[in-house]
Amino acid sequence: MKHLMRLIAGLAAACVTSLCAPAAMAADAAFPSRPVTMIVPFPAGGPSDALARAVARKMSEDLGQPVVIENLGGANGVIGLTKAAKANPDGYTIAFGGIGTHVANVALYKKLAYDPVADFAPIGPAGASPLLLLARADLPASNLQDFVAWLAKNNGKASYGSAGVGSISHYGCVLLLSSIGHNVTHVPYKGVAPAVNDLMGGQIDFMCDQTTTALPQVAGGRIKAIAVLSGTRLAQLPQVGTAAEARYPLNVRSWNALFAPRGTPQPVVARLTGALQQAVADPALRKQMEALGLDLPKPADATPAAVSALIARGIREDVPALKAKGAYLD
Repeated sequence: MKHLMRLIAGLAAACVTSLCAPAAMAADAAFPSRPVTMIVPFPAGGPSDALARAVARKMSEDLGQPVVIENLGGANGVIGLTKAAKANPDGYTIAFGGIGTHVANVALYKKLAYDPVADFAPIGPAGASPLLLLARADLPASNLQDFVAWLAKNNGKASYGSAGVGSISHYGCVLLLSSIGHNVTHVPYKGVAPAVNDLMGGQIDFMCDQTTTALPQVAGGRIKAIAVLSGTRLAQLPQVGTAAEARYPLNVRSWNALFAPRGTPQPVVARLTGALQQAVADPALRKQMEALGLDLPKPADATPAAVSALIARGIREDVPALKAKGAYLD
């Protein structure tokens, strides 16, 4: 009997170390054999959602299976990312996160429900958008130097809007104001649309927003672009200077990336990375996104390591400035 038990135990061990391994490898090689769900932790219709859907459509062509979007907004992306972190790590549930979910939330939540580093396996960056400093059309400043001077004269009276505490529009203005050294009244809104509407109406003085939503309003003259909050001018607004040109070392870009739950097999992650690289290489998609002011990564740069570097830089450089404001969400 003891010999039989030892034999059974030995066979089980052999399965784990040898016989079962080919089966697991075969399952990984067959991935995906059914649709993949991409959790987008924001409401439908926003700039992040638009990018996620465009990338998902192209990835599905390479994967040979639909990539289905599940919008699960709320709590600055925490609800959707928490669900993704707890999903079965088989590659069939992935998440669309970014600078808000994986950097800003580190500062804004005392107890974040997920670990942005330990709970996820990065797949690759999906795109980035520079931020613009925007002002009401009649604000008497046309560049960042003039704006800083105006802000000094209106210290304690000026106000800026955002899509809510922890949003990229809040994040960008916090870093800008930390660099300038002024405190200004923050007016959080429930989304970027009402904030832009009040900026056009003059109820707030300025805001920081992504090019995807700002460019049409700037082109129509309803608001003015003061500066690009990074080191490179935009092709769509060549006359607008950068923060770097005004000697403010800002490089604020709203980036997005794809993530799988921790423990997802490396071959599966690699397959998803390959599909993402094929997607961002598509000329039609690149042209479509560039018209919106979005920069897609070069295929060779769409790697897990690139995402890890973005998160590390944000936590190292930006989180201290956000924490200094003490604007916790919980």
